[in-house]
Amino acid sequence: MDFSFTPDQESLRGHVQELLRAVCPPEYAERCDREARPPREAYEALAKHGWLGLTIPAEYGGSGGSAIDLAILLEEAGRHFEELGVWVFRTLTYGGYAVLQHGTPEQRRALLPRVARGELSFCLGLTEPQAGSDAAALATRATRDGDSYVINGQKVFTSGMDISDYCLLVTRTATGEKKQQGITNFLVDTRLPGIEVRRIETLGMRAIGTTQVFYMDVRVPLSAVLGEVDRGWEAVDSYLWYERLCLSAARTGAASAAFDYALNYAKTRKQFGRAIGEFQAISHKLADMKVMLDLSRMLVYRFAWLLAQGKATRHDAAVVKLYAAESYKAISDMGLQILGGYGYCMEYPMQRFFRDSRVAVIGAGTSEIQRNIIARGLGL
Repeated sequence: MDFSFTPDQESLRGHVQELLRAVCPPEYAERCDREARPPREAYEALAKHGWLGLTIPAEYGGSGGSAIDLAILLEEAGRHFEELGVWVFRTLTYGGYAVLQHGTPEQRRALLPRVARGELSFCLGLTEPQAGSDAAALATRATRDGDSYVINGQKVFTSGMDISDYCLLVTRTATGEKKQQGITNFLVDTRLPGIEVRRIETLGMRAIGTTQVFYMDVRVPLSAVLGEVDRGWEAVDSYLWYERLCLSAARTGAASAAFDYALNYAKTRKQFGRAIGEFQAISHKLADMKVMLDLSRMLVYRFAWLLAQGKATRHDAAVVKLYAAESYKAISDMGLQILGGYGYCMEYPMQRFFRDSRVAVIGAGTSEIQRNIIARGLGL
């Protein structure tokens, strides 16, 4: 396998780095986290320069980029501010990839050019209070009523709902022999009457955060259906594969930033007359962090290549999600230990990496679920 990037991809990385250095410096990310406000200025800057159209086909105003291109963009966004990368990924996955794969011609023409121009933001409504890891056990119901559907139910951990124009909402429209049957996806305008959004206070990921959402007799037109009625679970599964690439790329970028900060600190902080990085207890931590970071990046781009080739499997998606998430958590934890007392202080960024990384092994499929998927792939 050729691990090199094309000249265009190297240029892509360079342009994104240059832009994000200007619009998303460390103090900006720190302020967004502290004030619990989304990085709107940075997001809009990426949109203005065409990056939200990276994977949208040229016929809809995008660049037609590959999964590898997307991983590069999200790794760099995550390196500067993970939540910025996560915001971008949600729009490009649930508004770009999902509509491109399963949208009607009318939905594609109406939505994809606006996604490419950065005019629309998207989120996913899947998890429910009683349907977390067992996501297909969802109970939010959409009932056909003439030329529309009426939606009732509750979702939790719908991250970005309060800053999104559309929610890709996963509902139950029928009851089948298996819980994966009878599921239908909708593109729901978040401003419709009957939708109540409540912000959830969380340990990390505070800039965009997450919400619980109540749907009370929310009426949507038939044109809001995305894909086939009663057969939406397979589509959701494909979106989650794409999600695992995106999250893993952004988290690898964030882990890289945490590693760089810890390495620089270890080289400059002196105790007992020399830099603490010269002590084996610290240098071995940094060596382990470097190995995890390199493996995480390799798995991200391997999976991106498999997606681009149409060869990716559920097993592959679970491997990259598991390793990138666990590595980010471990790297930020060791980084905080290297900083010692300063790592525990809110004025230093390592505490944000530590807090944000904790959800990596919980959200979008826990590490335990990923191990289950991998084990099944091994025939166990």
